[in-house]
Amino acid sequence: MRRDKLNYYLDIAETVLARGTCLRRNFGAIIVKNDQIISTGYVGAPRGRENCCDLGYCTREKLQIPRGERYELCRSVHAEANAIISASRMDMLGSTLFLVGREVQTGEYVQGANPCAMCKRMIINAGIETVVIRDDKEHFRVYNVHNQYILQDESLEETRGY
Repeated sequence: MRRDKLNYYLDIAETVLARGTCLRRNFGAIIVKNDQIISTGYVGAPRGRENCCDLGYCTREKLQIPRGERYELCRSVHAEANAIISASRMDMLGSTLFLVGREVQTGEYVQGANPCAMCKRMIINAGIETVVIRDDKEHFRVYNVHNQYILQDESLEETRGY
């Protein structure tokens, strides 16, 4: 049976995540426009810096920092950011970003995976139109960037009531 197009691209993003260097969870991202892969990205330290897998430890894990918090202490650049950095904005306008994450220890898919607030801002400014995130080998979520990242501005919710 022929693989559907969205899972086909998610499979490619999953292959990309195998290059990741994080000791906690690795993500792979690809940006696609008009059925052409524009760029790829995986989790890893900035060029020239040592990766956590080379150092043998994760600072955030050492400090027992929960998922989704204190990303400034992480050595790595996120997969989405690396994919965006590697593409021109003209190529990304109207494109789709495919994202897959796996836990390093168990190999399980990262449950409820979503770009962090900083990556969402980069996705918006890059002109990416859609984000597709894998939940398991066959299931995924599709986000319309305008409706779900721009109009539903999480940063406003954090400051309301202060």
